[in-house]
Amino acid sequence: MSGEKKRLFIRTYGCQMNVYDSGRMTDVLAPFGYAPTDQPEGADMVVINTCHIREKASEKVFSELGRLRVLKEERRADGKDMILAVAGCVAQAEGEFILQRAPFVDIVLGPQTYHKLPEMVARAERAAASKTGRKTGVGILDTDFPLEPKFDHLPEPVAHGSAAFLSVQEGCDKFCTFCVVPYTRGAEYSRPVDDVLKEARLLVGQGVRELTLLGQNVNAYHGTSADGRELGLGDLCRELATINGLERIRYTTSHPRDLDDALISAHAELPQLMPFLHLPVQSGSDRILKAMNRGHTAADYIAKIERLRQANPDLALSSDFIVGFPGETDADFDATMALVQTVGFVQAYSFKYSPRPGTPAATMEQQVPENVKSARLSALQALLSAQQDAFNQSCIGRDLRVLLDRTGRHDGQMVGRSPFMQPVHVTAPAELFGQVVTLRIVGATATSLAGELV
Repeated sequence: MSGEKKRLFIRTYGCQMNVYDSGRMTDVLAPFGYAPTDQPEGADMVVINTCHIREKASEKVFSELGRLRVLKEERRADGKDMILAVAGCVAQAEGEFILQRAPFVDIVLGPQTYHKLPEMVARAERAAASKTGRKTGVGILDTDFPLEPKFDHLPEPVAHGSAAFLSVQEGCDKFCTFCVVPYTRGAEYSRPVDDVLKEARLLVGQGVRELTLLGQNVNAYHGTSADGRELGLGDLCRELATINGLERIRYTTSHPRDLDDALISAHAELPQLMPFLHLPVQSGSDRILKAMNRGHTAADYIAKIERLRQANPDLALSSDFIVGFPGETDADFDATMALVQTVGFVQAYSFKYSPRPGTPAATMEQQVPENVKSARLSALQALLSAQQDAFNQSCIGRDLRVLLDRTGRHDGQMVGRSPFMQPVHVTAPAELFGQVVTLRIVGATATSLAGELV
């Protein structure tokens, strides 16, 4: 361990799991003298934590690497060094190609190996010290799927505010035909119950009031407790709800196939479990859902939503949608629009289908023309935006409990999240920062709310 402070910059793309992973990379490197900085200029180490979900993900990575190469060369000219690492799902999928195309990169590591970062960094530092004037990176590559889970080797978590992510499940066994996650994150794995509870207690002890449980298929969680019981996500939430000081529990991302009775009933029974659920459906057409290998129909999805709303009538829903999947007809798209009208969503993420190399959908025939995809996406987003705006407007006059976890742009302003994940702005005294307070909603826009202290 070193007493010398070195600057670490991590740029994070993609999902909340990547945000969690970036935080844990910071924790892993802290004992070795690395402290976070908010800009890559002057950093001793830069990590790009990548996501493979978005269109042209790898090209965006190489574009970012080109900019960082300039910074790396400038530091070398000053007699210093910058360790440059690429992590995450693009690294997992294209590790060797990254080192070939960007030989100035020092480390490429997958999502399951960042617990070994100190060892990789030590190798890179030794190589840098022994190769003065070198123009290539060290070329360390580790994209294995270790037999032992990385969580067994991570240090205790460090809270960075009153809300925190807690990874409870990783990987995916669903193999949706459009998705790379099973190939980049591996098979489904659930952390032991006691490990999750220990990490949760540590975070709450550091002032965390809201935990978001993370997983690629978080409601597929089936962790084992110390006494040999297997707990699903609903039962895990019940265990977490007994932790004194933990006021709010969320979870993401769920799969409709794994939404079971215990989790539905938890939404009725646990006041700590927020009345908001992100439940991706992707399409309202049974024909397209089958082609996507989703394993459920539109009717299955709607039936589960009805059961959730019976359990908690206040529940609000978010979802993911893909338009223009190969073979999608006007009738298929109309079925998606009909499902949106039937369910009603307060938030949503919607995208045009784009092929991911190595996935079955990338080689399917009947790829939808780009102009058709664009027109469909515009129509879907208009409907979703109208639903979100209507929901926000319906909140005016309500008293909502809000966790104030960020400062606003104006003096004395704070921002928090409502139970339904809307940003809420309020003028409040500084001592309320990090607390859950009751706000009366007095204004709304399409994307946020304004509140006053009650």
